[in-house]
Amino acid sequence: MVDATATVKELRERVARFVTARDWERFHNPKDVAIALSIEASELLERFLWREPAPPSRITPEERVAITDELADVLIYGLNLGNALGIDVSDAILAKVGKNEVRYPEDRVRGRPPSPP
Repeated sequence: MVDATATVKELRERVARFVTARDWERFHNPKDVAIALSIEASELLERFLWREPAPPSRITPEERVAITDELADVLIYGLNLGNALGIDVSDAILAKVGKNEVRYPEDRVRGRPPSPP
């Protein structure tokens, strides 16, 4: 598994190399990358539309491949947006998890869904 060894920096650099090799930097401005991320997130959501909630074990191998591809697209555009804006993605994630820990203290929310913002 690459998750155990790949760093966020390596993933960001790989995405940046992909964009640079195609001379796409001028198209990958924050607005357009954010829109693309939203579209890819919608494509991921579409994989679950009109289906009964089911455990991962009930997802077919074909559907798992399609979901994996869509999730990868979302994450790639997220990293790309971080690159376009100069955001340290690791710092952003750690800071947001910290905020969520304060907002949702485990002793008050354990076993309950998070409340909407």
